[in-house]
Amino acid sequence: MRVWFNGSVLAEPGVPVIRVDDHGLTVGDGVFEAIKVVDGQPFALTRHLKRIAGSAVGLGLPEPDLDVIRGAVDAVLDSQSLPLGRLRITWTAGPAPLGSGRGGGPPSLVVVAAAMDAAAAATDAVRVPWVRNERSAVAGLKTTSYAENVVALAYARERGATEAVFANTVGNLCEGTGSNVGYVIDGEARTPTLASGCLAGVTRALAVEWCGIREIDEPVGILDEAEEVFLLSTTRDVQPVRRLDDLEFAVPGPVTRRLMDIWTEREAESTDPW
Repeated sequence: MRVWFNGSVLAEPGVPVIRVDDHGLTVGDGVFEAIKVVDGQPFALTRHLKRIAGSAVGLGLPEPDLDVIRGAVDAVLDSQSLPLGRLRITWTAGPAPLGSGRGGGPPSLVVVAAAMDAAAAATDAVRVPWVRNERSAVAGLKTTSYAENVVALAYARERGATEAVFANTVGNLCEGTGSNVGYVIDGEARTPTLASGCLAGVTRALAVEWCGIREIDEPVGILDEAEEVFLLSTTRDVQPVRRLDDLEFAVPGPVTRRLMDIWTEREAESTDPW
């Protein structure tokens, strides 16, 4: 693992660098991106940088210098071999009083690169009893305030699953803790619209463009009628769901298989599709 913090790569990655009063640490006042690395190259970096800038503006943080982030990404990747890895870019409000109010301190920027295991060929998911608030002040932003996801994912893992699926406050399907959710009805691949409150996933956006997935908001119960269910994320790409609650699916189904094949073909064409 290699770590870049506020201007340089750390000689010792395990050395503490974030101040105890950093607002990202004390109240989760920050944004981040997770980016897949293939053969030492970040995938879809431009799209991820555009999203972290938008998340920062949405959270009221200063917009990060994307050229600085690109330099930091190069620095952590140049110093190690990563056939398959994950980049994490974190941008926080920096030092602040020990409360919700910001202190106006200089923001903190951390870029980390580390090896990553390949996603499983298929996975299991469960629906959780909690909902996403599509009208939240941070709906659609990729913030570091992930406690809700931690609780939901723990609930899923207690039930033998690797992902938790949320509805939103009006009962429509929304998203997973770290993925967008897709499903197949009458042979048509569908996924919730961004109005559902889900994150504007980079993998989701590319899959919609490349594969013609239909964006539509439907009750979460539509999954009970689905012929196939799949997840979309940076670390999963297009991943078929084998079991959802008590529902079982043959994996990959024909539509999901087609999506996976298209993804593999298009991903190989460019490391930075934008």
